[in-house]
Amino acid sequence: MHGSESGSEPGATGATGVDHEFLALERELTVFLRRARSSSGEMAREVHPELESAAYGLLVQLESAGQQRATDLAAYFGVGKATMSRQLRALEDLGLVAREPDPADGRASLVHLTDEGLARYRSVRNARRERYVRKLADWDRAEVAELARLLHHLNTRAEE
Repeated sequence: MHGSESGSEPGATGATGVDHEFLALERELTVFLRRARSSSGEMAREVHPELESAAYGLLVQLESAGQQRATDLAAYFGVGKATMSRQLRALEDLGLVAREPDPADGRASLVHLTDEGLARYRSVRNARRERYVRKLADWDRAEVAELARLLHHLNTRAEE
C-alpha cells in the first residue's frame, strides 16, 4: 500500500504533524546502519586483522567497478581526498591494493585490488552472502529482489 495506513498521500502528516512513515523509515534505517557498521568491522577484520572497517567499502567498490582514480573513489564515498588517501595508503601497506599510472593522465594513478586483496575480499564476501541466505531463507526470492531494488533506489537517490 502506498501512502500512510489511512490511505493519505505519501508525506502527508496527521493531526499531530508527524509523518509516521518517514519516522518508521528513519528508525529502521538507524538500526540497519548500526548493524551494518558493526558487520562491516567484522568483515574488515576477516579480510585482514588490521583493516579499518571504513576501508572495507573500498574493497567492495574496487571489486565491483574495477580500477579507479582515488579522486573518483573519494567522490563516490563522499569523503575528502585526504581521508581517501589515508585509507588507500593503509590498504596498500596491507598488500590489498596497488596503484599504477593512469594511461589517460600520467599525473594520476589508478587503484586496483591486488590478487591477494581480491582473494581475501571474495572469501569474506562469499561467507557474508551465505549468512544472508541463511537469515533470509524464509523469504521469497521476489522479496529479496525487491529489497535489493529498493535499497539500490535509495542509494542512487543519495548520490543526487
